[in-house]
Amino acid sequence: MGHNAKGALLALFSFAIFAIHDVIVKLLGASYAPFQILFFSVLFSFPLVSLLLIRDTTPGHLRPIHPWWTALRTVSAVITGLSVFYAFSVLPLAQTYAILFAQPLLITVLAIPILGERVRLRRWIAVFVGLAGVMVVLRPGSTELTLGHGAALVGAFFGALASIVVRKIGQEERSVVLLLYPMLTNFVVMACALPFVYQPMPIEHLGGVGVMAVLALSGGLVLISAYRKGEAVIVAPMQYSQLLWATLYGALVFGEWPDGTTLLGAVLIIGSGVYIVLREGRSSASENTPVLRTRNRLETGTSLRIGPLIRAMKRRDKVIRQGTQ
Repeated sequence: MGHNAKGALLALFSFAIFAIHDVIVKLLGASYAPFQILFFSVLFSFPLVSLLLIRDTTPGHLRPIHPWWTALRTVSAVITGLSVFYAFSVLPLAQTYAILFAQPLLITVLAIPILGERVRLRRWIAVFVGLAGVMVVLRPGSTELTLGHGAALVGAFFGALASIVVRKIGQEERSVVLLLYPMLTNFVVMACALPFVYQPMPIEHLGGVGVMAVLALSGGLVLISAYRKGEAVIVAPMQYSQLLWATLYGALVFGEWPDGTTLLGAVLIIGSGVYIVLREGRSSASENTPVLRTRNRLETGTSLRIGPLIRAMKRRDKVIRQGTQ
């Protein structure tokens, strides 16, 4: 089996793990506010992520080199986590994923003012087709748009913003800074809101949050392996397999069946997203490759972000190779 095939299979496995994580979010969301789920998710995730953070041997301190960009990314990650957890709680899984899949389209647009990316006609057409797919899923005027739909759109936008900021400053900031600030901010913000929404959690629900933390870490580590095995242009589109898992889990666990209009919109969104990834894989089409570089997993500030860890691992591998020469 070739490296790209291994990378693709690992990516499929990682996104299956992430889909199970999101199923638990939806199950818990029926009983608890997203503030509470996020609080305990960060609380249980932090010890696991800390084991990885202490392996970052890059010299430096915890003061960000780009404080304003770091602050913008941190706020964006917190908003993304709150919005996405709420959307999963109130919307069908397949519909939520379809809207969140607009993130690569938004990254492409945001890369223009933030990264100075030049987007040519073909990618603009793909963006408009994808956004048309979002409108097909939402069906304004024919269906009632709820706060959950708005939350999914907000999550997609701020997730794209957080990702594009990482693309801008990620080469200069330490990985521990990029990973630590969103988690700590999420913990503090959700802790402040917790007294107003707290509901006692039985041990099985706390265990569910613990399983979420393990799944988030496991999925991230498997996805890191996928990107280290295969090319990003092969691995990145595997994120869309989550729609298949969402359809399966939605039917088996929640009795949800996506209608034809939702599936049509999802096809338009996924098709445009895959096209953008393939175009960015060509060196002549994109200078910054913002979608490929952001690894295509919404950052909720509750677990690790694989991009900085991949860069840290590459630096460590380089040091090891130099030491053995």
